[in-house]
Amino acid sequence: MDGIIMLKGLIFVCLIASSTARELKAKDQGSIYNHTLATILVEYAATVYVSDLTELFTWTCPRCNDLTKGFQILDLIVDVKLCLQAYVGVAPDLNAIVIAFRGTQATSIQNWIADLFWKQLDIEYPGMENAMVHHGFYSAYHNTTLRPGVLSAVKRAKELYGHIPIMVTGHSMGGAMAAFCGLDLTVNYGSRNVSVMTFGQPRIGNAAFASYYSKWVPNTIRVTHEHDIVPHLPPYYHYFPQKTYHHFPTEVWLHNLGFGLLVYAVEKVCDNSGEDPSCSRSVTGYSIKNHLWYYGVRLGGENPGFCRIVERDLAAYGTVDVDGNVILSRDIPASVLRMNVEPNEDGRLM
Repeated sequence: MDGIIMLKGLIFVCLIASSTARELKAKDQGSIYNHTLATILVEYAATVYVSDLTELFTWTCPRCNDLTKGFQILDLIVDVKLCLQAYVGVAPDLNAIVIAFRGTQATSIQNWIADLFWKQLDIEYPGMENAMVHHGFYSAYHNTTLRPGVLSAVKRAKELYGHIPIMVTGHSMGGAMAAFCGLDLTVNYGSRNVSVMTFGQPRIGNAAFASYYSKWVPNTIRVTHEHDIVPHLPPYYHYFPQKTYHHFPTEVWLHNLGFGLLVYAVEKVCDNSGEDPSCSRSVTGYSIKNHLWYYGVRLGGENPGFCRIVERDLAAYGTVDVDGNVILSRDIPASVLRMNVEPNEDGRLM
């Protein structure tokens, strides 16, 4: 009898989880979680890891299919020295500009994680009083070839398609760069309809920065997975709330509920604090494996642990600058997008 009661209770909990697992609005927050959109953007976050630049730029790589078919890259930017990579393109099915940043590959993920355990806030974010950010993540976007390449592509895309939505995504350190890019586009370039969705993103600033960020880019989702270690880095010290690293909202925590044969996947939309203690911060024990898989999609390079870039037939698509950085660029006819389709009244594409 006790077993039957427990089974009924577990089924009830799973049903409750089912009712809250898809496309929910976070209270007091501007962001809306859309499961379908998340499963599409995670594909873009995975594809940007492709090392064969020709296959990536022509969108013929093995990963360049499924939910991203029809996507066309405007610009592919590669900082060879720092092993950073990003692309900007247009997605007809989303009627949007998509920007994707690749996560770390320059060193092993284990060494990168170890480095983040002692990193402290070390640079003031321009124009934001008391806002401090992680110098490495800030510089990876602002002080490399990525930023001018991305901004140039976005400018050209706006000239072709007008103020259609801009969706910025990335995994791991790529998520950190995606966040800085979304803020940059909104604050410094007045872009409208900018949304950011990241996967396994580390903390990038303090509470003051998180507050400013959520004000300027409210349509932001940070997806975390089970015991993924990276969202816990750099560490959060609750006894120094203003001086420690602090996530911005809104987190969506992917985890399993139940046990044995009765395990249900839950997508929990967390509160608007950025540090909801009932979400990923509630777990003990951290996992690298959970960091590399989101929505059943493998995120990371083909050869984890070192930087690998394959250059073939690049002359037909772009240039290599004096520092050896690769910049591939092309024009796309405006007919690629459904130009007559407008976003929702609140400015978001659903």
